Amino acid sequence: MTTHKILMIVAPERFRDEEFFEPRAVFEKNGYAVTVGSTRLGTATGVMGGSVDADVIIDDVSADDFDAIAISGGGGSKAFLWDNPKLHALLNDAFSKGKVVSAICISPVVLAKAGLLKGKAASVFPADDAIDEMKKAGADLKSEAVVTDGKIVTGNGPECAAEFGEAVLKMIEQ
Repeated sequence: MTTHKILMIVAPERFRDEEFFEPRAVFEKNGYAVTVGSTRLGTATGVMGGSVDADVIIDDVSADDFDAIAISGGGGSKAFLWDNPKLHALLNDAFSKGKVVSAICISPVVLAKAGLLKGKAASVFPADDAIDEMKKAGADLKSEAVVTDGKIVTGNGPECAAEFGEAVLKMIEQ
């Protein structure tokens, strides 16, 4: 039996704890191997004091090695991930190969800026800057907490973190 692999992306600082730890628990409970990626190696810290060690740097990752990519939210996402061209390229490569790409909270903006949400149903945390970026990219914003459109999964905040994780698994298994 092949183990499914999920790349979870976190900002090196100020990621939203629940949006990383809750989906990771869902993935691991269901037998998925999780690799943590960030913009640098070492310990990434969450806004609520949690921490996780990054296994890989985004620049060194291949989409071929994973079944899905899940990007955690939090304030660090805007600073480190929104405009990261290497992450955008990785997401486009994964999507073009039929992999699941997903993001929660304000991180769906990364998918939008990567050009993946034009005409796609999506959700995002209701921050004005995030909503503006999603609209600018042509996303079809929905009010539901977790939205799937093809192989794209988006969630709007920490309250739906476990549900987001379950939705990512469901898309991988389809």
